[in-house]
Amino acid sequence: MHFCLTGQYTPRALNNILENPTVNRSEAAKKLIEAAGGKLISMYSTPADGPGVLTIFDVPDPGAAPAICGVVVASGTLHNVKLTRLLTQDEVVQVRQKASKLRAAYTPPGG
Repeated sequence: MHFCLTGQYTPRALNNILENPTVNRSEAAKKLIEAAGGKLISMYSTPADGPGVLTIFDVPDPGAAPAICGVVVASGTLHNVKLTRLLTQDEVVQVRQKASKLRAAYTPPGG
């Protein structure tokens, strides 16, 4: 299952990054995600709304994603964090097929 985690670095984290400007933060993200049985797909820095990060990763267990998020937030690295489940196009087709089958069972308001 693919997830996108976004957030802004805390002032403490930014100070640590500025003290070690050549450190690659994607290595830390990769290590954490792999420890949860997942794979880092991509990681980007975001300058808007304060220096931050956008990370896309894949984990087989959906419970691993909020656990990863919790570890990062508890460490004081990020704030204003948002975790979003991403759907592949194959998954979207499956959702559409399921919705098509369920459609007859639903009565909309006023219907």
